[in-house]
Amino acid sequence: MSAQYSDPDPHRTPDIPPGVPPEETPAGEGSTGAETGPRDKQTRGWATGPVVILGIIVVLCAAFFIAYAVIVAL
Repeated sequence: MSAQYSDPDPHRTPDIPPGVPPEETPAGEGSTGAETGPRDKQTRGWATGPVVILGIIVVLCAAFFIAYAVIVAL
């Protein structure tokens, strides 16, 4: 099942506009919109809200375990 595929004859290919060399691929349509690419303002790291909430959770957990250790030690 070995089929040999050759490049189409550029002189008989109907979609190539005149003036495009046979070895060059013609330009396609612009498929990217105006809203593509990176955003204007790139932010790094976490926002303040999640960091504060995580800090409060860590402090509450630490306080719970310290209070549990104190109660068990009595």
